[in-house]
Amino acid sequence: MGLVARFLEEEGFSTVMLTMVPEYNREIGIPRVAAIEYPFGRPVGEVGDIEGQRAVLMETLNAFDAIDRPGGVCHLPFTWEKDPMETDWQPPEPSPIIKMMRKKKS
Repeated sequence: MGLVARFLEEEGFSTVMLTMVPEYNREIGIPRVAAIEYPFGRPVGEVGDIEGQRAVLMETLNAFDAIDRPGGVCHLPFTWEKDPMETDWQPPEPSPIIKMMRKKKS
């Protein structure tokens, strides 16, 4: 998605990326980032939570007004209420980006 965003920006279209990993997206040069503290696999919220998903999408669009410079990050005002480790929708093996982040931390 980052390459698409950069291409669209070069063509004159403004973009904003919703992400759970703003540090990574900033490193690869995403023009505008809407950061959310939700678990992987649930960037807009719980399955079936139409109102919550709509709220996330609206705040993501509002990030256009909040970000005043290229490479800016807007942290959305949402928190995940459940313990992500207690869910049954996580994959049995971490994704490559999670492995990379864990390796970077250690």
